[in-house]
Amino acid sequence: MGRELTVLVATICLWLPVSGAASASDYKKAEDVFAGGETVVSEPINYPRGKAKVYALIVTLMPGEESGWHQHGVPLFGYILKGEVTVNYGSHGTQTYRQGSGFMDAIATAHNGCNTGAKPCRILAVFIGSEELIFTQRVPAPNP
Repeated sequence: MGRELTVLVATICLWLPVSGAASASDYKKAEDVFAGGETVVSEPINYPRGKAKVYALIVTLMPGEESGWHQHGVPLFGYILKGEVTVNYGSHGTQTYRQGSGFMDAIATAHNGCNTGAKPCRILAVFIGSEELIFTQRVPAPNP
């Protein structure tokens, strides 16, 4: 899977304009999904140092299933492919994301996602990190 991801990232990079970041207006048919420099809980997005590693996976949560409390050590872009998920960010409140939503997830803030819909939820999770860092780690639930 690593080689396929490298080829995909390289192909996308070749499509980007040389002058800088792409936008939906640069393509014949495109929709903006996310643009910004902060996570959903207002943490600044800082790119990790070291040898770059991008990792993408699709997470599936069945109705009522939870991710478990966790936090990330690197920026994570999430995109809801199908269904919905409600994420509890502790003292930062909750946020519900539905099909077609793109977001930069919390990094150093513990959170727990739950499929609050009636159908399976599929989330594309793209971690932007380095080989030296832990992308996700389980943590205890915060005190209420």
